[in-house]
Amino acid sequence: ARGIPVIHVRHEFVNGEKPIFVPGSEGVKIQDAVVPQGDEPVVVKHYPNAFRETSLKRLLDERGVQELVVVGAMSHMCIDAGVRAAADLGYGVILLHDACATLDLEFGGVTVPARQVHAAMMAALGFAYATLVDTEAYLAAS
Repeated sequence: ARGIPVIHVRHEFVNGEKPIFVPGSEGVKIQDAVVPQGDEPVVVKHYPNAFRETSLKRLLDERGVQELVVVGAMSHMCIDAGVRAAADLGYGVILLHDACATLDLEFGGVTVPARQVHAAMMAALGFAYATLVDTEAYLAAS
């Protein structure tokens, strides 16, 4: 509605390595709340980094995009990889920290609660890769 280009990214593993990401499965379905409108493109990716072996950079550059607003899942994987790649490619990045999701992780028998995983990722990304903003503040300023 504001004339801002929107590009959706959908993660799929074609080899079935992760069943939730099998093409055509419920796991790769874009949520109804953010389903593409009109001619909004959908980039299909096979790696956490949305720029790796996809048309994302070309689509952004064709639209003259210099700054990205990033939302999605998972904070500790695809958001992390995509935000770092975008910043390394020279894009300014605004990360809507309350519009990202993650889950509990486990390492060495220790469960790290999702809230702590998310906080650690946002702290790291906010340090050098993105400007962290909550959704309400972003919408109010837009």
